[in-house]
Amino acid sequence: MIYFDNAATTKVDSQVLKTYTEVVEKIWGNPSSLHQLGSQANRILEASRKQIAALLDKEAGEIFFTSGGTEGDNWVIKGVALEKAYLGKHIIVSAIEHPAVKESALWLESQGFTVDFAPVDQHGFVQVGALADLIREDTTLISIMGANNEIGSIQPIKAISDLLADKPTISFHVDAVQAIGKVALDEFLTDRVDFATFSGHKFHSVRGVGFAYIKEGKKITPLLHGGGQESDKRSTTENVAGIAATAKALRLLLDRFDRSQERLLAMKQILLSSLSSYEDVTIFSDTENFVPNILTFGIKNIRGEVLVHAFEEHEIFISTTSACSSKAGKPAGTLIAMGIPEKIAQTAVRISLDDDNDMAEVEQFLTIFKQVYEKTKK
Repeated sequence: MIYFDNAATTKVDSQVLKTYTEVVEKIWGNPSSLHQLGSQANRILEASRKQIAALLDKEAGEIFFTSGGTEGDNWVIKGVALEKAYLGKHIIVSAIEHPAVKESALWLESQGFTVDFAPVDQHGFVQVGALADLIREDTTLISIMGANNEIGSIQPIKAISDLLADKPTISFHVDAVQAIGKVALDEFLTDRVDFATFSGHKFHSVRGVGFAYIKEGKKITPLLHGGGQESDKRSTTENVAGIAATAKALRLLLDRFDRSQERLLAMKQILLSSLSSYEDVTIFSDTENFVPNILTFGIKNIRGEVLVHAFEEHEIFISTTSACSSKAGKPAGTLIAMGIPEKIAQTAVRISLDDDNDMAEVEQFLTIFKQVYEKTKK
C-alpha cells in the first residue's frame, strides 16, 4: 500500500500513540475536579499547553484546546466577528479558504454581516493589493490561510501583516492547519497575527484534537458555554490524553523540520519532473512558494474521482484535492478561484506526501501512473 493522502490525515505516530495510551490508562481524572486525580490530569493538561506554547514561541495563556481545525476556524471567524460587531460588521476572507472558514463567513453574512472574498492570482496566491482595496472603516476581521490545502500555495502572510501594521482595529486570523511543519513558523505566525488555528491529526496526532492561538488581550466570543474550561472561552471537559499526544506530535514535527523539508521536496521534484513530461497532464502546483508535500495535477478529460479509483485498484491512495469537500463531487474551489475552467478543474487530484513516504514509493507510483495514463489514452 502507498498512502499519498497525508494532507487529509496522517497516521498516528507510534511515539505519540504511546503517550496517548499511557495518559488514558494512568491519568483518567477530570482536570476540573478538585481531588488528587483531577490535579494529576490538570498538571498534564497545563504541561502540554506550556510545551505547545514554547514550541510556537508563545505564552501558555495564549493556547486554547479545540477538537480540530474546523472548530477552531468556526470559533475564530464567528467569535471574533460577534465580539467586535459594535465596531463594524465587515470581514474579509480569501477566495481559497477551507470550507470551515468560507462557510462560517457565509453564515455571518446571513446574520447581517458583510463579507468580501480577497481574490487570488492564476497561481493561487492572495493578491495583497486587491486585499488592501477591500479594507473599509468597518472591517474588523481578515482571515487568510497559511498554506492552501488543495494546491499547496504558501500565502503572503508577511506582506499582509505589513499591510495591517497600522490597522490595530482589524483582527488577523491565519488557518495554519496545512502550514505547520511545512512552512517556517515566522512565515505564517508573525507578530501581527492575532489568531491561528491548528489540527493535530494533520501531523501524526490523534483525531479530534486541535488548538487555537489567541494573542494575549484579544477578545473572542465563546461558541461553547457551560463549565468554564479553557479560561471560560471553550466549555467542555478537555481531552487530556489527546492533548498530551498532540503536544508530543508537535515537538516531533518541529524537531525534524529541516530534514523533512529536504526529503519531501526531493520526492516532490521527481514527481513533478516526471508528470510534467506527459502531454495530457496539467500541473497545478509548483515548488517555489509552495509547501514541499503537496502536488496537484490532472489528466485531460479524466475526472479526478475516476483517477482516484484507478490508483486505488493498485492500493495507491490519493485524493481529489480537499478531503472535506471531495465527496460533494465539486471541482476544486481553489482552481476555480484561480480562473481555471471548470472542465479542467474537475480533473484535479492531489498527492500529499509525508516523512513516512520514500523514493521507492515514488518510483512505484510513477510506474503505475504510466499504466493508468496509457489506459486513459485508449
